[in-house]
Amino acid sequence: MVAQDILWILLGLLLRLEPGTATLPLLMDSVIQALAELEQKVPATIASHTASALLLFAQDSGPHDVLHRFLLERWNIKDTGLDPQQLSPEFQDLTKDVAQHGIQGRQEYGVVLAPDGSTVAVEPLLAGLEAGLQGNRVVSLPLDSTAAPLDTEGAFPDTGTVVPDIRAASPRFRDASPDGTSTDVGALPPNNRATDLDVKPTSPGVRSSSPDVPVTSPDVQTSSPGAKAKSPTTVDSLLVVTLARDLGLAFLQGPQTWNHSGLGTEGCWDQLSAPRTFTLLDSGASPVTMAFLNGALDGALLGDYLSRTPEPQPPLSHLLSQYYGAGVAGDSGLRSNFRRQNAAALTSAPTLTQQIWGALILLQRLEPTHPQLQGMSQEQLAEVATNATKEFTEAFLGCPAIHPRCRWGAAPYRGSPRPLQLPLRFLYVHHTYVPAPPCTDFAHCAADMRSMQRFHQDTRGWDDIGYSFVIGSDGYVYEGRGWHWVGAHTLGHNTRGFGVAFVGNYTAELPAKAALHTVQDLLPGCAVRAGLLRPDYALLGHRQLVRTDCPGDALFSLLRTWPRFAANVKSRMARRASRRSRKEPPPTNMPATDLQ
Repeated sequence: MVAQDILWILLGLLLRLEPGTATLPLLMDSVIQALAELEQKVPATIASHTASALLLFAQDSGPHDVLHRFLLERWNIKDTGLDPQQLSPEFQDLTKDVAQHGIQGRQEYGVVLAPDGSTVAVEPLLAGLEAGLQGNRVVSLPLDSTAAPLDTEGAFPDTGTVVPDIRAASPRFRDASPDGTSTDVGALPPNNRATDLDVKPTSPGVRSSSPDVPVTSPDVQTSSPGAKAKSPTTVDSLLVVTLARDLGLAFLQGPQTWNHSGLGTEGCWDQLSAPRTFTLLDSGASPVTMAFLNGALDGALLGDYLSRTPEPQPPLSHLLSQYYGAGVAGDSGLRSNFRRQNAAALTSAPTLTQQIWGALILLQRLEPTHPQLQGMSQEQLAEVATNATKEFTEAFLGCPAIHPRCRWGAAPYRGSPRPLQLPLRFLYVHHTYVPAPPCTDFAHCAADMRSMQRFHQDTRGWDDIGYSFVIGSDGYVYEGRGWHWVGAHTLGHNTRGFGVAFVGNYTAELPAKAALHTVQDLLPGCAVRAGLLRPDYALLGHRQLVRTDCPGDALFSLLRTWPRFAANVKSRMARRASRRSRKEPPPTNMPATDLQ
């Protein structure tokens, strides 16, 4: 019980403090440090507490209080015997800034920078940890709106011990599939197929069970046009408090009000070493930002892990250190770098649809005057849940995580970038050759990006790093010139395709399996869906178009086995390159830098 006690104390402290300016940098390491301090100061007698009296947002007047009060148990901080003034001023200041997630204009609050380079909202992360520590996750929905939300004297909702349709995200997760549905309504589960993203099977030798290989696509099941979904009678408290509720409410506002970026808006920190301010790149996108989704998925994954871990559970500071480090309990697949892949394996799309639908039903019954839910029918709520699930699974879980330029510390573009005429027809595959060693963590990948940009700008005299995107072996894609600007990666063909480079020398070995999966399946599939790459796109190795050894013999041999590889393009395009070569000096044949 100690871990749960610690979390209750921390959440209680978060609600007592007023927002301020943290003296500690807004890093996940600071949150972990705060948890460690709290764990050291908790009285030993707290583990003997067995009653749960108050709920998560008992002192909060924000929008989450009714739902969280119904689903999650809470102790009063006074019952812990801990005086908040015993904690260091730095810790108290930090809690002020991570207490609640929110957006004002383009500034996002309640977020921290994690060691893997991702930005994480702390609120849904802690909510998921608590739901997991609570153990009993299946909660029966009240029959109608007469089941008022709990007050401070109320009893707790009916809970079960079986988790709905949770499948293995790592070898530590076990299967379960109870049925919690009833009345028929005319709503369709999302008709989402792998082919919608133009996703192909993984390359030969890549096994989906490997810890560093994500599933090929989210488990989205297709239903026949006449199928009907049943309205849920239970919800999984873990999925509701982390993800389902906010996804549903975001789609109630209407995706038509968002800008092109849709779900998962990214942003930039004022500085990476000691970050304090996070500014969104797009103020008109979904309120469910990238940082929120990261925190929600981390909370769901770690909450699921805790709910299946017998007592004594690990200290939360230890658990988070592992998850945002090398992996939980030695499992390198269970870490923040692979949150999307693990979340896709955690729950199926039909189950997520039911959870979003159930969260909206529950909120509607607990708060009948809710401005977004008042007067909405079951069919309308089901349609919202279906649309939210489809967008989330296709546009987020089914896409790779891309670190924006500001995250790796890019220097400004020199000159004026030329826009691409989208969609493009080709994807050109490179290896960087230098740096030769693959980068396996954010610090090294970001340093490699800066090094390549300096070489391309200062030595080659180019306007920017040449590649459109760079693939690390840390589970992330790094934005170079991106989707919209002409690159300098494939001489004579830069306007016709995107240049994607694997960090490393792949003359005699292959990139990481997860990195291969990203280039073969995820990145082009998402580009096709977004209208950036043509559905009939072709994939080529750099050496097919320019006199070079790039992308290395081993990697090129593998590319030739991929379904999208265009073996017959060489003769047609090589003739054009030959005609141009009479007017242009030939490129220097250096595998590391033969881009242009």
